[in-house]
Amino acid sequence: MKTVLITGCSSGYGLETARHFHAQGWNVVATMRTPREDVLPRSDRLRVLALDVTKPERIAAALEASGPIDVLVNNAGIGLLGAFEVTPMATVREVFETNTFGVMAMTQAVLPQFRARKSGVIVNVTSSATLAPMPLVAVYTASKMAIEGFTASLAFELEAFNVRVKLVEPGYCPNTSFTSNGGARMEGLIPEAYAPFAGRIFASFGQLTAVTSASDVAEGVWRAANDATGTLRFPAGPDAVALAS
Repeated sequence: MKTVLITGCSSGYGLETARHFHAQGWNVVATMRTPREDVLPRSDRLRVLALDVTKPERIAAALEASGPIDVLVNNAGIGLLGAFEVTPMATVREVFETNTFGVMAMTQAVLPQFRARKSGVIVNVTSSATLAPMPLVAVYTASKMAIEGFTASLAFELEAFNVRVKLVEPGYCPNTSFTSNGGARMEGLIPEAYAPFAGRIFASFGQLTAVTSASDVAEGVWRAANDATGTLRFPAGPDAVALAS
């Protein structure tokens, strides 16, 4: 029986992905900054562990507690929406710490066991913002684009060790906690000069007909984790699939 470790499982994509893998009969290690036992089914095949991907000591502790894993899903991330002109560089660095460096740190931490065993899959969850330019998410997009390039290069680097690296690119999912998780971080990031433009963008969000669900992303991660065709990118959700085509 295979084991998957998924980061960012308290809600949204990570939570649904943990449920999906568990339903498929896998052992699941669901990690969260603040563990919540109530959001996942009680099972001897499912463990909830504390993990902050920006803290090296927390990464080491979580991996030690997990034991050998077959798949790492780097899903944990934070959102940011606002005008770049007024975004503090401290906020930019905060986004990159989780979305970019956290993914890299988790990946680096699991590679010794994958390389030694000559098997393993790393699935990095990015965004459809990497498929087409989107306004007011310049910093967020940059953090995810970095992982796109990182993953594509790493896939070549690890091929000789039979370790696969994949990308899942979710579309716009209005039901995630993207905005609520970043509420304080986004405060004041739409100054008066940008308000008319931002208003039009926000209005357009409500008119979208093709959007992504958390289950679309969970299924995309599942396909990526089990793919044997050499495919690198897995757009998830009808809007992401349309952008990728």
